Amino acid sequence: MTVDGKPVTLRHGTEAKLEAFPNNIVFDFGMNTNIREAPIRIRTKLEGYENEWKVSNGEMFLDLRFFNAAGDQVSHTMFPVGGESAGWKGSLKTSTLTHRRETAVVPPQASQVWVFISSAGPPATLGVYVVANLVLSKQVSNAPPVVLLQPLFDHAPGVPPSQQQVPGWTRDGNHSSMAKIVDIGQDSQTRAFAIMDEDIASHAEWRNAVSVAPAVSPGDHLVIEWNEMYSIGIGDYHTVRYASLPAGDFRFRLSGVDIMGNPTGAETSLAIIVPQPFWRATWFWCVVLASIAVLAIGSWRYVLWNRMRREVAILKNQQALERERLRIAHDIHDGLGARVTQISMVSSRAQQDQSFPALARAEFDRISKMSRELVAALYETVWAVDPENDNLDELGNYLCQIANQLCDQAQFRSRFYVVDLPRDVQVSSQTRHNISMAVQEAVHNVIKHARATEVTISIEFTDDLLAITVHDDGSGFNPAGGPAGNGLANMKQRLSDIGGSCIIESRPGEGTTIQMSVKIKSSEKTPAKKPARAADRQP
Repeated sequence: MTVDGKPVTLRHGTEAKLEAFPNNIVFDFGMNTNIREAPIRIRTKLEGYENEWKVSNGEMFLDLRFFNAAGDQVSHTMFPVGGESAGWKGSLKTSTLTHRRETAVVPPQASQVWVFISSAGPPATLGVYVVANLVLSKQVSNAPPVVLLQPLFDHAPGVPPSQQQVPGWTRDGNHSSMAKIVDIGQDSQTRAFAIMDEDIASHAEWRNAVSVAPAVSPGDHLVIEWNEMYSIGIGDYHTVRYASLPAGDFRFRLSGVDIMGNPTGAETSLAIIVPQPFWRATWFWCVVLASIAVLAIGSWRYVLWNRMRREVAILKNQQALERERLRIAHDIHDGLGARVTQISMVSSRAQQDQSFPALARAEFDRISKMSRELVAALYETVWAVDPENDNLDELGNYLCQIANQLCDQAQFRSRFYVVDLPRDVQVSSQTRHNISMAVQEAVHNVIKHARATEVTISIEFTDDLLAITVHDDGSGFNPAGGPAGNGLANMKQRLSDIGGSCIIESRPGEGTTIQMSVKIKSSEKTPAKKPARAADRQP
């Protein structure tokens, strides 16, 4: 056995293990055997790969040979057969005949035609070829065919078919005794020509005698019909080839058969194993799946680690920024705020000193007021910068505080409705600053322009939406009646800068309502609302 030209070591009773995807597999075997009588023919089969037995391709034939008047052959037409006929069942009694019809044209110079039934194909041809009901005729236009040759068998009682003769026919070849007359069929006996070739170095044939050779003319159209059965192989069948083999377990079987193609009982075999390629093996896919799982888990952990690393970096930056904001707030409060407070106190004492002229005391009074205003502005700046105030609760407290201070200074009544605001909802410094400035502007407009007696401020946070309403009972105005002031435009711009909205509703004589809203995402679930608390402030 060879694979791709390389020999495979074989040991009796063992398996031949090949590599995956073998190509050009060749089995070589000889006729040497340890049985008493060597088989005439051999058949092979690779179980697991093919279902039918593979036999050698020997060849016998029926031949029309054309001769001229001098007795020289000028041409011939051959009708070969090989393998086994469709109705072959291993014996002359049980096998069935197959009808065959062929045509030929008489060549130039031909004057006679002979019919040969012969095993003179490849020298090693072995087997049996049976021809029955042979008829050679010539086609004539507008007339029935003319029979030129039709063998008639003798049926002498008590004479075996093999010893009987066919008038006008003779045996030939270098082993003419292999040309026989046989009876075929079980019920109706049909006598036929047979070539039973069991000699690897010889051949036999039947042919018509010269005396009955039909006369023909060039251009005649001949028709030859017969019934046949056969089982034909060769005696030097030593090699079987397969282009490739798939993965699997196979068994190469070598069986001896007789001249009829029937098993003699002499057989040997060899197990062949072609493994699956490693990428089709179960262990390989287990390794692949495990590798994919490890890779997926590792990638997932790396993504989480990388995301965590970025978040930690962001948190560190935020913490550093908050520390810097806190430092600035402390510096402003402790440094600049303390000095401005001292200025306010000194100017206040000087304003009360009667030894100063009235004009000087008035100037000191202005300095004292400006200092107090500067302290308030510094307080607002410190509150906006301080990161501890970046939450909704501090924002609500601060809005109430600054609105209360403005109303106190103006001797104005104020009313507050504030739903408990969550402290765990973060609000950026920019958002707090814009909201506080917008609320201050709204309260300042009420005090300065509305001619109102009371201002009502409500604050609530629902479904991530912070809503602030400032309402007064003043004279109101027509929003579409004239150009809006800078204060109203500033409020709308500040809310727009942080993604919010500002809606102003007013009618003459019915007061004014300013509704501010901004979306603030909460990182945690907002606590359940508590009943609103109301606080009245009046002069």
